[in-house]
Amino acid sequence: MAETHVLFVEDDDVIREALQLTLERDGFAVTAVPDGLAGLEAFRADRPDVALLDVMVPGLDGVSLCRRIRDESTVPVIMLSARADSIDVVLGLEAGADDYVTKPFDGAVLVARIRAVLRRFRHSRAVVAGPDGTSGPSAEPAAGPDGTLRFGDLEVDTGGMEVRRDGRPVPLTPTEMRLLLEFSAAPGTVLSRDRLLERVWDYGWGGDTRVVDVHVQRLRVKIGQARIETVRGFGYKLIR
Repeated sequence: MAETHVLFVEDDDVIREALQLTLERDGFAVTAVPDGLAGLEAFRADRPDVALLDVMVPGLDGVSLCRRIRDESTVPVIMLSARADSIDVVLGLEAGADDYVTKPFDGAVLVARIRAVLRRFRHSRAVVAGPDGTSGPSAEPAAGPDGTLRFGDLEVDTGGMEVRRDGRPVPLTPTEMRLLLEFSAAPGTVLSRDRLLERVWDYGWGGDTRVVDVHVQRLRVKIGQARIETVRGFGYKLIR
């Protein structure tokens, strides 16, 4: 099996070299560069399996680099931020990042997050949770004869993994698709942020719910603001 290729953009020499060694020990092939422009060039040349971007890098900051990558690819992107409460976290997610990790971080935790985001990307066809919310094998959502779920002007083709709105294709990242599949599996049912973290982001141990909120907002922009309703204090639900 080919090695998983990680693009790592970090301007701190010590962090960059130490983390590169950690990732390589865990079996990853790593391209590590010190600035955003070099990161964009490396991305276009190598087409890595996952991009790991520090927010504050010279030349082209991590958020801007994430936007450039997202314009060209759905490859998983993880942002690194020095502050858990930084606006940069939200900006990175809004730019299209799939996840983020705050500094300082444990190398093993970061490796686990990389593997989780890769699982989501590679298995975007995985079954989704049924309306009962059980954690065992999930039931497929009930689709029409052509395998398509319909919610007003929104069509979700669960076989072809395609989404259309008013008949026009809606491009989604793998994480956004998995999130929409969770909602589509239980239309009208309120899904808590914790459940979505567990089912979509593989965070069985919990995590920052901001990642859910920002991805829901991104999804709303693409499928219609009114299609996903916020139930204050409980979570979100897809309007039938």
